[in-house]
Amino acid sequence: MRHTRTAAVAVAACAAIGLLAAPAAAAPTDTTVVTLNVVGAGLDIEAPESAFLGSGLPGTTLTGSIGTVRVTDQRGSADASWTASVTSTHFETGGGSPTERILAEQIDYWSGPGAEQLGTGTFIPGQPTAADAEPLSTVTPLVAFQHVGGTGVNSVAWSPTLIVHIPASAVVGTYTGTVTHSVA
Repeated sequence: MRHTRTAAVAVAACAAIGLLAAPAAAAPTDTTVVTLNVVGAGLDIEAPESAFLGSGLPGTTLTGSIGTVRVTDQRGSADASWTASVTSTHFETGGGSPTERILAEQIDYWSGPGAEQLGTGTFIPGQPTAADAEPLSTVTPLVAFQHVGGTGVNSVAWSPTLIVHIPASAVVGTYTGTVTHSVA
C-alpha cells in the first residue's frame, strides 16, 4: 500500500511539474487603424514694403535692388508648379505732365538667381543675368520666377534689380511707383 501511495504522489508531482512547464497560451490581439490628415497652408509671396533706388540725373540709368522677394508653397501638391509674375505702375512725381513720369516700360526687371531654395523640382529665374533684364509693363505680367514639377513644400527667394532708364526730359523730383509681385 505504501508503494502505491508513493507512486500516486510521484505521478501527481510529475503531472504538476508538467502543467507548470507547459507553454502559456498566446494572449488575444487586436488592431487599431490610425488615420491622419496632411494639410496644405497655401501658396504665398512676400516682397519688401518699400525700396529706395537712389538718385540719378535726367538721361542716365539708375540701377538698384528692391530687396528680397520670397515664394513659399505649402500646398503639399503632387505637382508643386507655380509661376511668380511682376507688373509695375508708371513712376510719377505727382504733377501729372509727361515730363513728370517714367513709364513702366522704361524700367527693366532682372530677377537674378534664386537663393535659399527648398524642395524638389526645378527653380527657374525669369531673368537669370543682367543681360536678360526685361521691361516692366502696367498690363502684361513679366515672369519673375518659376517652379516646375516637384512635390510637397518648396520655397525660393530672390533679390530683383530694377534698371531705370531716366528720360532726358525728366524733371527734378521724387518719382514713386508700385511694383507688384504675384504668384499662381
